[in-house]
Formats: sequence, structure tokens, C-alpha cells
Amino acid sequence: MTFAPGQTVGPFFHLGLPFEGGNLLVPTAHPDAVRLHGRVFDGEGAGVPDSVIEIWQADPSGRVPRGTGSFHRDGFTFTGWGRAQTDGDGHYWFSTLIPGVTEPGRRPFIAVTVFARGLTDRLFTRAYLPGDEPEALLDGLEPGRRDTLIATREERGLLFDIHLQGEGETVFLSYPRQAR
Repeated sequence: MTFAPGQTVGPFFHLGLPFEGGNLLVPTAHPDAVRLHGRVFDGEGAGVPDSVIEIWQADPSGRVPRGTGSFHRDGFTFTGWGRAQTDGDGHYWFSTLIPGVTEPGRRPFIAVTVFARGLTDRLFTRAYLPGDEPEALLDGLEPGRRDTLIATREERGLLFDIHLQGEGETVFLSYPRQAR
């Protein structure tokens, strides 16, 4: 058996990953819709175009949707999953709902996956809601690192920038089953 050299996960995303309405977990006109947005930055502070961001989250009551058909957007069903491509400046956005607490004693968060050119695999992180609730993951980090996982509340939504490396690098997570 022979193995090919490792490949990176981009920059071909525009060929098949984005789909119409992928960034709309709820329609923008939904009465509880919020805009989750930000930019993906490289180590030099430049926006990363042609990246793909995926999010998974609970609904406002803390229930994680388990239904099939996340690619189908019917205009009213909250799927808990979305996919958005960054623009030429590295900006992405989603129309979603504020997630609820999934377990007592936990802070609400949105799970985030990043696909970008030059990466040999996807990256995992979390966008926690601002607040004072204790959270084991956040409490185990130095304050400067902790801040990279907390979204900033804005008038109509949440801002969550992702720094792939360099100053202010976002904390990325690994999961036991992620190893290949």
C-alpha cells in the first residue's frame, strides 16, 4: 500500500461546500434572529478569503436539534447547523438564534469549525456567549487566551473573530476521535 503526501483543505471550497441559505439557521426576518459574524485572520492580520466556517448549536431552550435534513432550509425550522464561506476580506456571517444552556452549570456556546487554505485539517473552537457563568474550559485558560473564545455582544448580534495564528490566536480544541 502506498500513501500520497498530505494535502491541505483548501482553497477549493467555492466548488462544492457552500450552498444556498447555508448561513441561515433561521431567516433574517425571524423575530429572534441574531447575526453572528466576524472575520478569519491569518498570522499577519490579513483576512483569509475562501475559508469555510461551520457552526453547530443548541436552540434557545438548550435543545440540540437531532433531525436530518440540515441542508434543506424551509424558512422556519431551526436546524442548529450552518455553513458560510468568507468573502474576499475574510468576513463571514450567520443568521441564527441565541443558544440556551445544554447542561446545568455550563455556559451557552456555539461550536465552530474552520476550513481554510494552508490547513492540513479543520480546526475546532467555540464561541461562548458573554457572561459570568462558570465554564470549566474557559476557567482553565489564562484570561488573555480565554477572551479568544468569547463573542462580543453587539446591538443586533454577536461578533466572533477567528485568528488562525499570531497575536490573539484563537484557542483551538482537539477531540479524541479527531485523530486519524
